[in-house]
Amino acid sequence: MAGDSKAVAPFRVRAGALGVPVKLTPKARRNAISGMTSEAHGGALLKVSVTAPPVDGKANAALIKLLAKEWHLPKSSLEITRGASDRLKLV
Repeated sequence: MAGDSKAVAPFRVRAGALGVPVKLTPKARRNAISGMTSEAHGGALLKVSVTAPPVDGKANAALIKLLAKEWHLPKSSLEITRGASDRLKLV
């Protein structure tokens, strides 16, 4: 989003919780948070890739594990509140 004069933060505060919109890419080469991207309506998303396949919740579990590790939080403090079976999620 360099050069974007109107950058939008990817975080949303609701009901005492912090929501982070995520665009998840399963079956990637490596687990990584690769930056931010924009939604069609101009909102920001955190781009995350995981090696796990999108089967039986494995990609979602890998997403939670990666974010917890990177953000130094217990996995139990994170949950997917929207988009459990979609690539676009709210954590």
